[in-house]
Amino acid sequence: MTGLFLIAQLAGRAVAIDSAQVESVVDLGTIVPVPCAEAQVRGLAALRSRVVTVIDPRAVLGGGMSAGSRAVITCIDGHHYAILVDALEDIAPFEVRPLASGVVLEGVWSSIGYGTIELDGTPILTIDVRALVPGALPLAA
Repeated sequence: MTGLFLIAQLAGRAVAIDSAQVESVVDLGTIVPVPCAEAQVRGLAALRSRVVTVIDPRAVLGGGMSAGSRAVITCIDGHHYAILVDALEDIAPFEVRPLASGVVLEGVWSSIGYGTIELDGTPILTIDVRALVPGALPLAA
């Protein structure tokens, strides 16, 4: 399968996000915490006259909390989410290959990774951002 992918840094790792899951890329302002929310829910933020739920993948992938405010906006079942990323690098077409047999992803990475692309000879994990949102179903479901 060939598609357009956004290359980002997430919890210190390069990842590729299918552009079909990306509505926009933004820098968030103030994030208001939500009491009693799941670990990866950083809070709520105002974005273009609407409220988005801010998801911090580092909370479940490791590495503490994200320090930046750059986020990928995605829409799941009519609700908008801002997925915090460490950095954004490029967007380009790539061919997705299935994960090679014997490749073992640890922890939450195993539930969000579904394949690889190759960027300048380096394999990059393709991820399903929906799997980072509590209660959302990933593509594989």
